Formats: sequence, structure tokens, C-alpha cells
Amino acid sequence: MVLEVAMLDVKTGQNVAFEAAFQQAAPLIASIPGYVSHELQHCIENPQRYLLLA
Repeated sequence: MVLEVAMLDVKTGQNVAFEAAFQQAAPLIASIPGYVSHELQHCIENPQRYLLLA
């Protein structure tokens, strides 16, 4: 199994829009061959940063 880790920085004030867009993109991520799971975590120290584990 391969674990991809991506740090995603979002423009200030765009968190809600980003999270909504990610919800729409989640089915596309899940349709990738070999997909097992993914998880989006919000960074506590930096409110504009997210961690994507896929």
C-alpha cells in the first residue's frame, strides 16, 4: 500500500469554499484505481492548512 501525504494551503477566508469543493471532489478521488481511503485533516496551528492522506 502507498500512503500519499499532501499539505494543502488555502487562501485566507476560503476555508468554507475549499471544504465544500473537497466534498464534491471526494467521489472523484475514490474512483481512482487502487483507491483504499482518504482523510482530510484541518491543521490546528495554521487555520489555512490542511493535510490530505490518501
